[in-house]
Amino acid sequence: MDIGTTTIYGQLIDLGSGAALGEHGDFNAQISYGEDVISRIVFAEKGDGLQKLHEVVLGTMNKIIHEIIKQSGVDRSDISSITLAGNTTMTQLFLKVNTSYLRRGPYVPASILYPPIRAAELGLDLEDHVDALMYPIISSYVGGDIVAGVMGSGMYRTKKTTLFIDIGTNAEIVIGNRDWLACAACSAGPAFEGGGVKFGMRAARGAIEDFLLEPETLEPMIITIGNVRPKGICGSGLINMVSLMFEMGVIDGRGKFGRNCDTPRIRENDGVLEYVLAWADETQIDRDIVLTENDIENLIRAKGAIFSGCLTLLEEVGLTIHDVEQVILAGGFGSFVDLAKAITIGLLPEMEPEKMIYVGNGSLMGCKMSSLSNHIRRDIAAVIKRMTNFELSETPSYMNHYMAALFLPHTDMKLFPRLSQRKKEPLC
Repeated sequence: MDIGTTTIYGQLIDLGSGAALGEHGDFNAQISYGEDVISRIVFAEKGDGLQKLHEVVLGTMNKIIHEIIKQSGVDRSDISSITLAGNTTMTQLFLKVNTSYLRRGPYVPASILYPPIRAAELGLDLEDHVDALMYPIISSYVGGDIVAGVMGSGMYRTKKTTLFIDIGTNAEIVIGNRDWLACAACSAGPAFEGGGVKFGMRAARGAIEDFLLEPETLEPMIITIGNVRPKGICGSGLINMVSLMFEMGVIDGRGKFGRNCDTPRIRENDGVLEYVLAWADETQIDRDIVLTENDIENLIRAKGAIFSGCLTLLEEVGLTIHDVEQVILAGGFGSFVDLAKAITIGLLPEMEPEKMIYVGNGSLMGCKMSSLSNHIRRDIAAVIKRMTNFELSETPSYMNHYMAALFLPHTDMKLFPRLSQRKKEPLC
């Protein structure tokens, strides 16, 4: 089971064949008490907040367990163990461990390793003989989900210098190979999940997920999830829009619309320019759906945090982006990103497509692998011992890299030579 900040997902695995007998996911009910880990830590410090957050995440997990058992038809008593991975905050809230010192000095997790625990003692609706096995943690912001992703992706066994990126509200980055590993975390913000965007929404029915632009009239063609009338913009849709508008010259490197565009779709609202994606009578919400310069700015900040985190971590271990032999993308969001468009905005380094690998939910993959193999479980202990954590907030070069990344795609175009060649002149 992957205990995510936003979503919790589980699979039931046949230990004989390795086949998934059932799977189910649901939104983490803790969202009601805060959408990000910091707001949940703050809530946990008030009164019985820690107990409440423990109870609501248990409720979601037990609902998922019940659904998977029902789906698979397996007898509950045949389940032998449950393997879990989550970020550091989710792990401690699930275990009802004080999270206060994750956000204040000494900024460390309560524990790196947790012993096997009876699942029933944690409140999980499983038989008394079932052990709960928690993935170990690296630091306050690099948790068991990232360790599971490193294990699941196999980067800890390859000779290739590998960059592992888990894209989300909190982006985690790992660089290394079978001989060494270094990691860091950076706060990208909620733009990739539709947060901080005027008409942003999660990737659900009605969200605009793709976008084309007629170069003469600047009229859009939009594609929504479910092919229904639009009601908002999801993260992958936002990336696709900004990428195409930038490459066509409708917006500049600062994310600003051209002031001389001859189209009614670009207009000013409270001193901010915006582009009308869909007029009110074409939407589900009876309002014009627009992309604003503020939305683009929030996306630039989010992608800048991730890219600068990658450059900083590489610099700290004496490497450059050109030394990276492969990139592994993890996280639910990473599965839906158009690779070329993510490179165009400067979210990912410019690299041949064959060197980019999607692994989807790396956390769940790592849980599955360690459930199936004691060898993987032994490897986990060795991996966390050789992983060095860098706190970006205490790394002086990070802010320099971040400021340089607040541009489409970056202030240093030598990092994106192919894009430089195909970039068009401004349309307006």
